[in-house]
Amino acid sequence: MSEQHEEVHEPSRDERETAYELLQRGHDLLTQRHFAQAAVVLERADRDEPRKASILEALGRAYYNSGQHDRSRATFEQLLEIDPSAHYAHFALGQSLKQLGRRDAARTHLRLAVALSPSSTVYAAALARLGTITPKPADAPAAGDPPSPGDPSSSADSSEATPGD
Repeated sequence: MSEQHEEVHEPSRDERETAYELLQRGHDLLTQRHFAQAAVVLERADRDEPRKASILEALGRAYYNSGQHDRSRATFEQLLEIDPSAHYAHFALGQSLKQLGRRDAARTHLRLAVALSPSSTVYAAALARLGTITPKPADAPAAGDPPSPGDPSSSADSSEATPGD
């Protein structure tokens, strides 16, 4: 009996999918709701082209929708390092933080998303669903203390209070 060795063919750089092709395949998998598979493909795209906003946004969505909320959080934080004014990244980071139980941090990013894209009913609804801040008993001001700058009962700040907060 002769022993056969199969030669494993390693694809050359020209034969491998480009980051763009991987991104397109990742988008297709997201559309088909194969979120974990999309994350694997998009991770490859991110390795080939790190710090690309379009790849990070899709990868963050894949992580979020596959229940990997901490990875989603980290990915959207990376995206915001690249583009601090990306309203969707603030929205998605807020949603990720909410899933991780970090409601105050989530509220901050959802407010930023609404401020950056005030016409978005999706962002406003997400912020409204998060509800209002309820101070912990230890954080409550003592009698006679002036209201904090963010206190909606303060007449100076009442114009900044957001309905539904």
